[in-house]
Amino acid sequence: MDQESILERFLVYLSVERQRSTNTVISYERDLKKFMSFLSERGKTLLDFQRADIVDFLSYLRANDYTVSSTARYLSSIRAICRFMVLEGIRQEDPSEALQTPKGIKRLPKALTVDAVFQLIESVNQDGLGRRDRVMFELMYAAGLRVSELVGLTLQDLNLEAGFLRVRGKGNRERVVPISRHTAELLKDYIENVRPFLLKKKKTGHLFLSQQGRPITRQRFWQLLKQYGRILGIELTPHQLRHSFATHLLEGGADLRSIQKMLGHADISTTQIYTKVTPERLKGVYKKHHPRA
Repeated sequence: MDQESILERFLVYLSVERQRSTNTVISYERDLKKFMSFLSERGKTLLDFQRADIVDFLSYLRANDYTVSSTARYLSSIRAICRFMVLEGIRQEDPSEALQTPKGIKRLPKALTVDAVFQLIESVNQDGLGRRDRVMFELMYAAGLRVSELVGLTLQDLNLEAGFLRVRGKGNRERVVPISRHTAELLKDYIENVRPFLLKKKKTGHLFLSQQGRPITRQRFWQLLKQYGRILGIELTPHQLRHSFATHLLEGGADLRSIQKMLGHADISTTQIYTKVTPERLKGVYKKHHPRA
């Protein structure tokens, strides 16, 4: 069996037996193909590489300015296929065993101010595509969505009368997220007056469409956000809008459990990273409570 066949079997295993999402399977494939390319330069394959090859690969990544989190992700992908090969009897021993995961400080993106979020939303032109972009940015912030969740929304996921969205998150877990009347009205306007022109004669249930009538991609959303960020003179990432959603809820007095449910975190410890007190909040507390402020 060659290594391409092993990789293909592993990806099917992830998708079918482990029920990993399409995006997760694509990430594993990308990581492992890079590792396989590294091995081929050494005259090795997935069938015969050793622990030292993994160590050298991680060193290569760090030397090429890969972040600690990216390096850890590559190691996680390598570990997964090693376990699979042992499970399937392709290899007798796991060469990734006992390797330590690279440690680093988990950094959250800087939350935007409320004014900056409103400035972004208000900066969008009100032509057809602009109305689509505006409602995407509004919804991303108003519902705290991941970009994959946003572009994956369908018309059937909306209940505009009740003010709720059905969202499919990581691990295909579903959650229900509330939206405001204002956001619901923007969505209704887009669905009735913009989406039909984008759809043309195509048939798809996806909510957000490209000019060609196809579901908008994560990459295209990222490009649009960066484009508007350049106009405003600020660096923007999709996760910043989600992070700002959580931060602004917390600073407005929302409890952590409710934020966890809305973000779709399986473990509240993931949500707790948002409790890191911002300098602005500290300053506000000081001014409000200190007698000499």
